[in-house]
Amino acid sequence: MRFAELADRVRASPARLGGTRLVVVDGPAGSGKTTFADRLAAELDDAPVVHLDDLYAGWTLDGVVDRLRDQVLGPLAAGREARFLAYDWAAGEFAVPTTVPVAGVLVVEGCGAAARAVDDVVSLRVWVQAPPEVCAERWAARGGAAMTAFQPDWARAEAVVFAREDTRARADVRVDGAPVTPPPPGSFALA
Repeated sequence: MRFAELADRVRASPARLGGTRLVVVDGPAGSGKTTFADRLAAELDDAPVVHLDDLYAGWTLDGVVDRLRDQVLGPLAAGREARFLAYDWAAGEFAVPTTVPVAGVLVVEGCGAAARAVDDVVSLRVWVQAPPEVCAERWAARGGAAMTAFQPDWARAEAVVFAREDTRARADVRVDGAPVTPPPPGSFALA
């Protein structure tokens, strides 16, 4: 499937977050969610992207959906820009002022983005997957030994969330984040 086709599908979907169409991109860490979300956002006329890395309270998924609803989705649904403090990973606290403008489309990406608690405002759910060894390699390439130490615990935690939320089965689109044969330029492989 081409990104342009998916962007057309998003534009044709109902706006369920005030006047905004919300696209959530979920899947295991290292599967390719950020890359996919950024490519789709570019195709959607540079739609804003919220990375859940900014809303995790460190190495835990606890509370992230509540922070997303309260600090980002709530204001946008009311037609106001969202303002929140993003997590500063070096300082270990929420400290980075962040603004998300009201737009026709918002893309949220990260582990836990497609939680049932946001179903009422989601226009499209995307699941991105890749083999565990590919995800682990990407973790290592992204953050080296310091980040790799957290990978096994994070993988277990996200697996619990994915099972509880039935995330993959509820997705509207499933994407292969590590296809054996790269898809043609401007497109992605369906899983």
